[in-house]
Amino acid sequence: MNDARHAGLNRRRFLGGAAGAAVAAGLTPGHAAAIPAPTPPDLARWRGQAARVRITRDDWGIPHVEGRTDADAVFGMMYAQAEDDFARIETNYLTSLGRLAEANGESAIWQDLRQRLFVDPQVLKRDLHPRCPAWLRRLTEAWADGLNYYLATHPEVRPLVLTRFEPWMALSFTEGSIGGDITRAPLPRLRAFYDSQPAARGDEEPVPPREPTGSNGIAIAPDRTRDGHALLLINPHTTFYFRSEQQVTSGEGLNAYGAATWGQFFLYQGFNANAGWMHTSTGADNVDEFAETIVRAADGRLRYRYGTELRPVTTKTITLGYRTPDGGQAQRRFTTFATHHGPIVGEADGKWIAFALMNKPVEALQQSYLRTKARDYREYLRVAEFKANSSNNTIFADSKGDIAFLMPQFMPIRDDRFDYTKPVDGSDPATDWQGLHSLEDLPQAVNPEQGWVFNSNNWPWTCAGQDSPRATDYPRYFDQAGETERGPHAARLLTTRHVFTPQVLRDIAFDPHLPAFAPDAGDGEPVSGLVPRLVEAWHNLPGNDPRKAKLAGPIGLLRGWDHRWGTDSTATSLAVFWAEGPRDTDEQRLASLETAVERLTRDFGGWRVPWGEINRFQRLDDAIDQRFDDAKPSTPVPFASGTWGSLASFGAKRQPEPSGGTTKRFYGTSGNTFVAVVEFGPKLRARAVREGGASGHPDSPHFADQVERYASGNLRPVYFHPGDLDGHIERSYHPGE
Repeated sequence: MNDARHAGLNRRRFLGGAAGAAVAAGLTPGHAAAIPAPTPPDLARWRGQAARVRITRDDWGIPHVEGRTDADAVFGMMYAQAEDDFARIETNYLTSLGRLAEANGESAIWQDLRQRLFVDPQVLKRDLHPRCPAWLRRLTEAWADGLNYYLATHPEVRPLVLTRFEPWMALSFTEGSIGGDITRAPLPRLRAFYDSQPAARGDEEPVPPREPTGSNGIAIAPDRTRDGHALLLINPHTTFYFRSEQQVTSGEGLNAYGAATWGQFFLYQGFNANAGWMHTSTGADNVDEFAETIVRAADGRLRYRYGTELRPVTTKTITLGYRTPDGGQAQRRFTTFATHHGPIVGEADGKWIAFALMNKPVEALQQSYLRTKARDYREYLRVAEFKANSSNNTIFADSKGDIAFLMPQFMPIRDDRFDYTKPVDGSDPATDWQGLHSLEDLPQAVNPEQGWVFNSNNWPWTCAGQDSPRATDYPRYFDQAGETERGPHAARLLTTRHVFTPQVLRDIAFDPHLPAFAPDAGDGEPVSGLVPRLVEAWHNLPGNDPRKAKLAGPIGLLRGWDHRWGTDSTATSLAVFWAEGPRDTDEQRLASLETAVERLTRDFGGWRVPWGEINRFQRLDDAIDQRFDDAKPSTPVPFASGTWGSLASFGAKRQPEPSGGTTKRFYGTSGNTFVAVVEFGPKLRARAVREGGASGHPDSPHFADQVERYASGNLRPVYFHPGDLDGHIERSYHPGE
């Protein structure tokens, strides 16, 4: 994962010196990295650029960055991000550069090795010159300068590893999604292939947390809105505190607002004065595995079969550093292998597995940045011709009234006879990628007559109701995810609304229905939802079965439930506790209900417990790997996991406690993060909220000042235009002041 939590690094912010961060990361304070003193020319250059940048913090702590040029704006953008959470910036780049083990120890070396199979620092350095256009080089230089100037002006901050940022490093992390394509190569299989040493006790491969599944995007055409203006819902579901909310403007036409993944100089999800874009993780298949037949030739060299040929296997030595238990540094070297399909990431059934994915860092960074300056659909599509977006669908809207659902633009052409969800025979040339699909070939919906488009990580075949593309017109690799519980939920709400306003769109985003528990009226089955099946199982019990009377109360509560979440809903609590257990058969459904009743009674004194007593938001400190405690303050959250079809998602569960046990309450770590409703009228208007607050510092008033609005869905005004900030300015300054 690109996210610090998935990287397994548990560390604190450390404005008060290195000790807090070092201890939290398992280091002694003396092993936090010292920042080299800047050279006088560097310092003079940074100060000159800082003088051309102004950062204005509004009364929510959100930075509005202004620069004379785009490069100046990028400089200020990175400085402001570092002010808010340098730890997450560093961790994201330790992950993307394949250097996480230098901070986290040898157990992280397999994640680093996987990264370095695809991301080679020497190649990125060469890519910067001459493959990067001059304008992009200027931005990468400003990116590095902004971060280095922050470190130079904050000597109390001691990075764990990265004491100096270099422009080429920006090419290692170019997309910003919650989980990059590289993470789809399983670590246990990679380790089994490349590890020549037995795992040390306590050094077993950690099981990564399940990637959050979510994100909703909706665009409404002007003729379906009350005021004749296109509307856009931006609702990513990620791990918490994954992105920074910012506005960045320049004298060269940049004026974008939205969410930037920590350490990146483009807004991943957001809007400018004329256009907006929301990305949702796609179900399209554009990462493939090829099973290679390896032979050792007479000369002793490794080769692989390809048609009638025996081609040489490419070998490369990768050297990785890691932190030793005593806080020192050591190295491991790996001889790695690759074919023309990609690096070898494991072995299965006697074949080596090569991994093919998009690896276009220069094009990806250009596309990610330039789309933030696109003023309409035509310009956005022109930028998409880079074909360097591989993992995201896009929901788009602009002030001209255009709306669109778009698939990832990186889509290899393949022979649909083969099942690419499994490793295909790499020795058969017919399985090879045959170039990329044109943008016109991709499933899409542009200005549909229905007047709306949406995506909830589901297939594209319902993205615009009756105007959606048809699955039969496309190869099957265009979707491997299928439908989600949230997909029909969103489509039903959009179909039944006739006139939309920003408030209506907000209400859809927080609609409390939980369709997974309700009867499904659309498939013709008399009993299809989770709760109806449970009720039927109880109804079919013999009259003399003791469970008939024992479970009558809980069954009555669920049978009378309207399948809607709410802080006062006791049925939501019972349903979620029950659904966490086995429920494939009637016996399992009834046994799981008994277990749920017993657990609620044991933990909360009864089985009728309001959902808000259980489902909570808590932010106690600045640790990247969050900590939770039932004895400390928390906030009730009414919405539930997207697993049950809730459009407003809150991925919560019982969490480890400091004492070594687990909490009784559920605490969220993923789901709704940045939520925005945007109206593209003559003058753009928007409202938004994010989880927690804008700052990563516990002593900041903006560490958790948005929690109540987050839980209630009470979006705050976005101060997009200069006049909007009047009366709402907390501080205005040049970087370094």
